[in-house]
Amino acid sequence: MKLLRLLQNYPPPEEPSVRGRLNECLESLLNKAQEPAKSKKVQHSNARHAVLFEAISLILHMDRLGALPEPHLLIRACSQLGHFLQHRETNLRYMALEGLCLLATSDSSHEAVKKHQETVVAALKMERDVSVRQKAVDLLYAMCDRTNAQLIVGEMLNYLETADYAIREEMVLKVAILAEKYASDYAWYVDVVLNLIRVAGDHVSEEVWYRVVQIVANREDVQGYAAKVCFQALQAPACHENMVKVAGYVLGEFGNLVAGDQRSAPAIQFRLLHSKYHLCSAPTRALLLTTYIKFINLFPEIKAEIQDILRSDNNLRCADAELQQRSVEYLGLSRIASPDVLATVLEEMPPFPERESSILAMLKRRKPGLKEAVSETAPPPTPPRSAESSTKLPVTNGGGVEADLLGLSMQPSEEEALPVAAPVSAEDGLRKMVLRNTGVLFENDIIQVGVRAEFKQNLGRLSLFYGNKSTFQLQGVTATASCRGDQATKLFVQAKPVEKVIDAGSQIQQIVSVECLQEFQEPPELLVHFLYVGSAQSVSIKLPVFLNKFFEPTVMNAESFFARWKNLTGPQQEEQKVFRARFPMEAAAIRTKLEGFGMQLLEAIDPNPNNYVCAGIVCTRGQQVGCLMRLEPNVEARMFRLTIRASKSHVAKIMVDLLYEHL
Repeated sequence: MKLLRLLQNYPPPEEPSVRGRLNECLESLLNKAQEPAKSKKVQHSNARHAVLFEAISLILHMDRLGALPEPHLLIRACSQLGHFLQHRETNLRYMALEGLCLLATSDSSHEAVKKHQETVVAALKMERDVSVRQKAVDLLYAMCDRTNAQLIVGEMLNYLETADYAIREEMVLKVAILAEKYASDYAWYVDVVLNLIRVAGDHVSEEVWYRVVQIVANREDVQGYAAKVCFQALQAPACHENMVKVAGYVLGEFGNLVAGDQRSAPAIQFRLLHSKYHLCSAPTRALLLTTYIKFINLFPEIKAEIQDILRSDNNLRCADAELQQRSVEYLGLSRIASPDVLATVLEEMPPFPERESSILAMLKRRKPGLKEAVSETAPPPTPPRSAESSTKLPVTNGGGVEADLLGLSMQPSEEEALPVAAPVSAEDGLRKMVLRNTGVLFENDIIQVGVRAEFKQNLGRLSLFYGNKSTFQLQGVTATASCRGDQATKLFVQAKPVEKVIDAGSQIQQIVSVECLQEFQEPPELLVHFLYVGSAQSVSIKLPVFLNKFFEPTVMNAESFFARWKNLTGPQQEEQKVFRARFPMEAAAIRTKLEGFGMQLLEAIDPNPNNYVCAGIVCTRGQQVGCLMRLEPNVEARMFRLTIRASKSHVAKIMVDLLYEHL
């Protein structure tokens, strides 16, 4: 078993005779696994199964690197794992599902895995162990493609109504992703997401309803239908607040498309929405107030009724400053502005810029760390947009069998993605990655380089994805990562070999491991070389490995914070910067950025409630460096004062230089 695991760390042998001998050994192991057990001892059974699962992992490893000329080993592995799906031992059922998840990521065995769909659906409904049901959800997600998407999504929606609370949130995200990827009819996609909200509204994150709003706004063919079904959803006796949010936005933008029907006349739309107003939280009521002012522009006949609501004491004298301000400003706008000005100010929102789905990032936050051996597929490369392009774009599967940083267990083998509109320069891509771990590092007309990163203490793992956007093969591909000068003594970087050819419209993956040895300033560099139509091309990119990525958030009370703050007064232990805000000084946005920086945002610490206080520990191989931060905003002057203190000199300056550009 250990030898089989060892072989998975190396490329397959290049010598045909040696490779053939290895294939014979693997086939022999699969044959022996089918023979009757020679002993009834548990230890013997466990050993047999352990060898089988390691053999299957090695087969997958060889398939990923193109060392299996025929798919029969993969097909046989699928068949043998399928026999375990109904085994009386829970652990074997779990391991079989996990193995099939891996096999589903291979083009050669994907169809063979789909043959077990009914058994997996039955396990989802009848299995007693929650971990096995969770793995069944993962396998349904993995085996999903365009041919069975509606059936699998339907089964997952049906199960969601009675599913364990422990797996509901992840199921919601996966259903939303599948519905978007395989939506040949976007009316079906809208129905699926609204059903998600109806069935599991408390587990539907903001990213999910944001996404459906973006897609509706970007697709004219579904806007009228979305307005109709949102209006119908509001009529339910119990309507979840997330449903009110979606309906408020969609009707505010496209309510005029259904206003011709007397059953959904403007006054009825308004009264139905307002009947939910007092049951909602302040952010939702703020959204509804914006819907109301949009209604004044769309439906002048109900202007007086809406103005009465805006001038009511509940709004004009609301304790919530945001609601009060919106009411005052919207009421003033409706009184003063001429119809032409009002139409200009409140015109329909433009289409959202197309980008990678935020639901994937949401899944990453939900499951930040995973064990080995699941496949991962990056957002597929997307060609430049033409004037006639739609929001759907066929691409091919890219996967490799590597650790899954998103916690998806796998990605579907066939995808549709929304196109990314503009090229991304290396500088722009790197700058955005200071506060996040997933994104596009570089993009031009030929190649797209994306990354998903995971960090824990002083270690990091980057999954790089190279997507060929052209209609020609990219050949002779090499990608090397290194640190310049003395940075090599501060940061260890090791990149696995990358495949030599990227077919048109497909992608390949590379894993880069990093370790923080001591504090550093410059990120490592990635140099990519390839041949495009016989012409040598090079791309130089800095990898998104910054010192703040090695933060471990630290919780402490006010007494501990200020005691440590006062002790950090040595030379070069403090760095302070006063600067003008580069972005709107919205509290929610600032909090999100500070959390993305990696430190723990501490509540009720600073005597000034408008200030932000954070704490964290920078983990290196040799030592841990404590860091404390205070961010003091001056909204009137649009200025910030950022102060960071650290237990080791120079660290505070590095952190200030990284953070201030994003505030």
